[in-house]
Amino acid sequence: MPRGLGLPTGRYDAGMTTRHGASLRVDRVSNHFGSEQILHEVSLDIPPGTVCALLGPSGSGKTTLLRLIAGLETPTSGTIELADRVLSGPRTFVAPEKRRVGMVFQDWALFPHLSVTDNVAFGLDRSERRTARVAEVLKMVGLAGFADRLPGTLSGGQQQRVALARALAPRPEMLLLDEPFSNLDVTLRVQVRTEVHRLLADAGITAVFVTHDQEEAFVLGDLVAVMRDGRILQVDEPSNLYADPIDPWVASFVGDANLLPAASTNGATAGTSIGPVTLSSAPAAVNGTIVLVRPEHVALTPGDDGTVELVEYYGHDCMVIARLDDGTLIRSRAPFTNLERDDRISASYRGPATMSYPHG
Repeated sequence: MPRGLGLPTGRYDAGMTTRHGASLRVDRVSNHFGSEQILHEVSLDIPPGTVCALLGPSGSGKTTLLRLIAGLETPTSGTIELADRVLSGPRTFVAPEKRRVGMVFQDWALFPHLSVTDNVAFGLDRSERRTARVAEVLKMVGLAGFADRLPGTLSGGQQQRVALARALAPRPEMLLLDEPFSNLDVTLRVQVRTEVHRLLADAGITAVFVTHDQEEAFVLGDLVAVMRDGRILQVDEPSNLYADPIDPWVASFVGDANLLPAASTNGATAGTSIGPVTLSSAPAAVNGTIVLVRPEHVALTPGDDGTVELVEYYGHDCMVIARLDDGTLIRSRAPFTNLERDDRISASYRGPATMSYPHG
């Protein structure tokens, strides 16, 4: 089956998972808003207990797909199944409250006049509100001592965890999260992301979350589905997606990428502006070949093939941006560098076999 049209590609083996939760199957789902088509026959299979990130730029259809799974919108065509139960289809539509799907909204949607306990209990049946379930989920998200607080007295990260507890309280078969960390500052976002990652891993619940942040998708997602213009282009484990992107756009979207024209090809080797690069398969291009070179696989040494234009220091590593004398712009990443702006350099490839694509 082609990548992006159903089953995950690469080494991921759905049959090997021992985690709990419900499987999700989205089969050729389309959606229109008036005369505009938002989703184009989207298909996606998520095994039980898997966390899947929907990754894509704004307007790619990520949130629309999430809302269709939740039952907040109705597909124009196609089917959505959770644990082999049809939620949406040609003759079926299960109401959102009966889908056993929990949802955490981007703005958290907490009731400011209700206590933490009452916010979490809101989604429970009346009979269960008097049980220990609320205390149980508050302990699960690390808010055992905050039951009587109002949302306005909590930090952003604590409010996020209240929203998560409310979604988990009814014991959903699947959890949906729409840009869950976008309202948090950078430091808090990393902290809460780690907490949510640990919580989802411990719970073993199937989850789908929307993000436009590649790092966030790679950290949290067992699978990542890359979306663009209402279509899923590729579904895979983060490591496979980074190493074997299906096309140049995906390659650039999921990480820094040098896309170099091949001046020549010889079997599974391409000649480029930084020298020979081994390809993972023989190029199939008719009008030329583009080679994917990740910055961490570019070695820069003193030489006379180009000039350093910028050095960006990130703490954990450095990015050096250099322009070769033929005009090619090269990005090189390393743990540290002694290079400075205007230094003369030579560039070479120091990495594994990599992807190539037809030019244009």
